[in-house]
Amino acid sequence: MRRTGWLETSHDLVDRLHANTVWSMPGNFVGLPTDCPQRDERLGWTGDINAFAPTAAFLHDVRGVLGSWLDDLAAEQRRSVPRRRTPVLKPRCTATRELVGLDGLWRFATSASAGPQPWTGPLDTPLEAAVPASYNDLFTDSAIRDHVGWVWYQRTARVPRGWAGERVMLRFDAVTHEAKVYVDEHLVAEHVGGYTPFEADITGLVGAGEEFRVTVGVSNELTNVTIPPGTITVAQDGRRAQKYLHDFYNYAGIARSVRLHSVPAVHIDDITVTTGLDGTTGIVDCSVGTSTSAAVRVRVLDADGTQVATAEGAEKTLRIDDVTPWRPGAAHLYDLVAEIVDGDEVTDTYTQPFGVRTVGIRGREFLINGEPFYFTGFGKHEDTPVRGKGHDDAYLVHDFQLMEWIGANSFRTSHYPYAEEVLDFADRHGIVVIDETAAVGLNLAVEGGLAGRPHRPTFSPDTFNDDTRAAHAQAIRELVARDKNHPSVVMWCIANEPSSHEDGAREYFEPLVELTRRLDPSRPVSYAAVMFATYRNDRIADLFDIVCLNRYYGWYVATGDLATAETYMDMELRGWAEKFDKPILVSEYGADALPGLHSVWDMPWTEEYQLAYLQANHRAFDRSEAVVGEHVWNFADFQTSNGIHRVDGNRKGVFTRDRRPKTAAHALRSRWKRLAGRKPSWRD
Repeated sequence: MRRTGWLETSHDLVDRLHANTVWSMPGNFVGLPTDCPQRDERLGWTGDINAFAPTAAFLHDVRGVLGSWLDDLAAEQRRSVPRRRTPVLKPRCTATRELVGLDGLWRFATSASAGPQPWTGPLDTPLEAAVPASYNDLFTDSAIRDHVGWVWYQRTARVPRGWAGERVMLRFDAVTHEAKVYVDEHLVAEHVGGYTPFEADITGLVGAGEEFRVTVGVSNELTNVTIPPGTITVAQDGRRAQKYLHDFYNYAGIARSVRLHSVPAVHIDDITVTTGLDGTTGIVDCSVGTSTSAAVRVRVLDADGTQVATAEGAEKTLRIDDVTPWRPGAAHLYDLVAEIVDGDEVTDTYTQPFGVRTVGIRGREFLINGEPFYFTGFGKHEDTPVRGKGHDDAYLVHDFQLMEWIGANSFRTSHYPYAEEVLDFADRHGIVVIDETAAVGLNLAVEGGLAGRPHRPTFSPDTFNDDTRAAHAQAIRELVARDKNHPSVVMWCIANEPSSHEDGAREYFEPLVELTRRLDPSRPVSYAAVMFATYRNDRIADLFDIVCLNRYYGWYVATGDLATAETYMDMELRGWAEKFDKPILVSEYGADALPGLHSVWDMPWTEEYQLAYLQANHRAFDRSEAVVGEHVWNFADFQTSNGIHRVDGNRKGVFTRDRRPKTAAHALRSRWKRLAGRKPSWRD
């Protein structure tokens, strides 16, 4: 076990053990001797790492196992040590908090040139990489673009002089897919999962006014126990190659912002807001978490700063008279101002925007604020030239402008959580979001192709197993913790195109659905079903609140035969509706189109065929009373791995990768502007 500092309490001990011990399958605590007499129930282990609750017997056993190490550790100087944190609150400047952005150019090297311990000194490299951005397309060297393994980023930073007495936090919005963070020579954080934030408390390692070195290791490796999964092959010449089952390029790097931010010693560390409507009154349930016990006050402010509700205490229900609900296309946000108070003094304050709205299911309808809602929009990707998956505010604004132009009222964060700035923008502009984990590729049936050739079982000890599910569960926890307060988020999607028709699917997914509902009972839970999974053989659809279908009749099946494709779609929609009696969202449907390729016949890859394909699907949707929405795949063309079926990436976008409209975009605009969020009918 790695020594990193002293531990004052048994709870600190557990945190340190948790952060520095290898976890394996639930019920096993690897790192303790296998003959430790109490390894399971007495550990306080519940199967949830975040809910690990040590028992007295466990602490006694740990002391016995670790022996004199704990005594030596307790005798070390009483200096605060960095602790890895899964952050909940997005850093904001307030009257009690400040932040410093660390975006810009960082020194960069692959593991081949960085040396064995690149964190021990300045990184000796001529290369610099932009942050935020994926590194793959920044350089002309194909060895960097195709690199599999660790790369290293480094820069210096300085703590502002005015931060004396504050906790100093180093936050990363996303590092894809695994990160190790060093402050000078000290390892301060490790995180697995490429699309959710993490941070380290580095207070004990840096001082106000001091400069320090930040070194970040980034690994793009995917395995059978990562989310998303993948495999690594090694060629005869030693070259390593990353293989994966998702159809988008495996961009990697520091894709989102890095920030240094301060919080008071006693600070607000979590806020949960759930809302309801009682006639014209808004019901706001709020819970405020603090780093230690403290007196809390909450206030609700309207958009103009007028106080409309207030209460004392960390767990409160507030009422807003004559509330203005958050609605699709008509966003209205309030601010929940949470404060820690000590007498008349406010020692910490944090502002959490929120909207008052409800979501629900009624029969075959999807409801927002009690009214039926029809989804029009896209599956998207965070994908732009040069930047890869790097967040870019200019593209954010332009993409939302194009969605408004085309009449889209919603999108799915396919196939991973998007940057927080995207959801903030959706909150402010009334765009509805289906928020998805990075669990894409849990499907080995694709190895057999649409012909159904034999393949390895998707769910087994040797493929996707209990460790995979544990990683998946952690991805769900981090997604819900980050995005729970966004009014734009109306549904969780916990997986895209899993092998839900195979043996083991129900055993894999049922605990994950239950976990998601425990974390957030206020939103429906979904997954997007692959074409192999039909209403006849799917084994998990009854666990979920809504049926989401990814269907490509007329492209992968019945290619070029749109009459047959339309018949197949009719049959599928009818079958799912009759068997499950739930709302159906067609979460993907689309056809590739090369800009400028035209034909007077139904010729796949032409702009005309893409348009005719969409129209055939729309006729089928309009005939089904159960369909509550249509998300075209994709908003824009995007990059993929190399393949003979991909021409410079996936071309199913109705906009090109540089956001120029294809013919289909204009037809979608005509349809969606006319629908205006209303369920269409074949009679229209």
